[in-house]
Amino acid sequence: METHLERGAAAEALAADHLQAQGLTLYARNVRCKAGEIDLVCYDRGVLVMVEVRLRSRSDFGGALASVSSRKQRRFIRAAQYATQREPRWRELPIRFDVVAIQGIPDGSHTLEWVKDAFRAA
Repeated sequence: METHLERGAAAEALAADHLQAQGLTLYARNVRCKAGEIDLVCYDRGVLVMVEVRLRSRSDFGGALASVSSRKQRRFIRAAQYATQREPRWRELPIRFDVVAIQGIPDGSHTLEWVKDAFRAA
């Protein structure tokens, strides 16, 4: 049986593969700071895309997409602000916040939903 971290890494790899197949360029994975973590940082036609990957094996309580609470969004936005301050090449690009929600098991039966511009910084 896989650990929670192994399932999370598999979900992030699945999301990265999907986004790259859709034409996005992967810049970074697991950008960490005090404010939180950004799972994937991508580039999409002039836009820096900060991606939150959510995995839920079951759909209880609304599933993977519903797990991106307003609190989680605020932490994610703060982490993105920190990341753009640390990385000069990202500072001048407009930012979009996407969510990739994976329902099921990344290495088995699953569905993947990519929500572009899932939320915005206030």
